[in-house]
Amino acid sequence: MDRGFLFILLLIALPAAAQIYKYTDTYGNTAYSNQPPDGVKAQPVELPPLNSVEPQSPGNPAQAAADNREQSSNAYELLELTGLPTTEALRANNGTFTVNVQIKPRLQGSHLLRLLLDGQPYGQPGNVPTLQLVNIDRGEHRLAVQVIEGEKIVQQSPATTVTVQRVHTP
Repeated sequence: MDRGFLFILLLIALPAAAQIYKYTDTYGNTAYSNQPPDGVKAQPVELPPLNSVEPQSPGNPAQAAADNREQSSNAYELLELTGLPTTEALRANNGTFTVNVQIKPRLQGSHLLRLLLDGQPYGQPGNVPTLQLVNIDRGEHRLAVQVIEGEKIVQQSPATTVTVQRVHTP
């Protein structure tokens, strides 16, 4: 049984140590083979050593866990405001309207959504993806949403410009 195992091991190891030959075929094309062809001048090809990867020794496990938490806290692949007109003014005669937040994956446990109006926090942070604005002046405003954890900003959406139209009746 030991001889059979040794023979199988030798058969497996032989292809790894096989030589490669380079030659020109009858059509003038460069060809490669593991056996030199009969009657054709073939040159052995010297191959560079195979790539190898050394096992990494584990670093500080606490730091690795902290890095993983930091990466998971920035794991929102989609964070944007929706439900806003982009080509026309938003009609809100009393200045009140809602915006929706599209977020993927779902909001994580301790994270909250905070609306930014013209670069300043607006309203109270919450975990509901529908945000209401009240008595907003007419004109152009920039809106964005932030994901926060305590006072730390985890991620922020791109700002969206919206023009609020309020009809004034005397």
